[in-house]
Amino acid sequence: MRKRWLAAGIVAVLVALVAGVSLGPVSLPPGSVAAELLNLLPGVHLDSGLSEREIAIVTELRLPRVVLGLLVGGLLALAGGCYQGVFRNPLAEPYLLGVAAGAGLAVTAVIALGAGAGGAISGLPVTIPLAAFVGSLVAVALTYLLGAAGGRDRSPATLVLAGVAVSAFFAAGQTYLLQRHADSIQPVYSWLLGRLSTAGWADVRLVLPYFLVTAIVVLLHRRELDVLSVGDDEAVSLGLHPQRSRWLLVAAASLGTAAAVSASGLIGFVGIIVPHTVRLLAGSSYRVILPLSMLFGGAFLALTDVVARTAAAPAEIPIGVVTALLGGPFFVLVLRTARRVLT
Repeated sequence: MRKRWLAAGIVAVLVALVAGVSLGPVSLPPGSVAAELLNLLPGVHLDSGLSEREIAIVTELRLPRVVLGLLVGGLLALAGGCYQGVFRNPLAEPYLLGVAAGAGLAVTAVIALGAGAGGAISGLPVTIPLAAFVGSLVAVALTYLLGAAGGRDRSPATLVLAGVAVSAFFAAGQTYLLQRHADSIQPVYSWLLGRLSTAGWADVRLVLPYFLVTAIVVLLHRRELDVLSVGDDEAVSLGLHPQRSRWLLVAAASLGTAAAVSASGLIGFVGIIVPHTVRLLAGSSYRVILPLSMLFGGAFLALTDVVARTAAAPAEIPIGVVTALLGGPFFVLVLRTARRVLT
């Protein structure tokens, strides 16, 4: 069963890759696109039948965007599944520890203060990812410090409450900046709503190292989440250090989330929808949930991006709006089914 689900996840990624590259303002034959993608492999030379212009559209415009969607979706879904296991909370998601608020405040400051000082908006795309990444990590660090105030025996609930406090503080700062720099509201909101637009492979190269680090750390320790699910006393009796495992997994998931946010803006609900769907279909063991969430999360976001850029063509819907439309009802369903866990 696990092999079949793993194969299904790989197939979903491949389908999303071909569909994302094929569909757009200029539709391309999926078979020709698949052949051109295979030509990117060493030693493969197939006649795709595409013109030089169409090949440029595939390799330089659409493929980087689709690959970025696969990486960002995989990171958000993997982090969501990891947080749910660490906190034993079915509503935990990648922005739980103030990542979204920290990134939002940092990006708002870059746009508002840069525009207010006469800076050129065209120069900001280089600094926006860096600002989002730093702001996310600062928020997570503050959350850790507040969570550590409870002493060595602090519980996961303490960390969650610390994240809520940090998020509220940063959100207040963001609101103040927007109120003082009303002319910057539109650029800020366009980033907050999430986007996968990319001018090439730069964003992919930015996210890829963090994707690899997060995936390796989380997947190598995924068995520990199954042990933590039975309780700390039982985990200690099995030779596990619960607190150390939690902090390592939370740090890795937060690093990956910060990288995803820096490249794509705020895209919500991926970390709730995908892990829960995998849990319902493939089983409750995190040895299965986490790798499948990474695969299906990437495919989900890449296909969602196709909807975002084709549903209202030639206009483009922010991808965060599409995921919110899908995730809102799903969140309500999870909230109803998880009532006993939360109480």
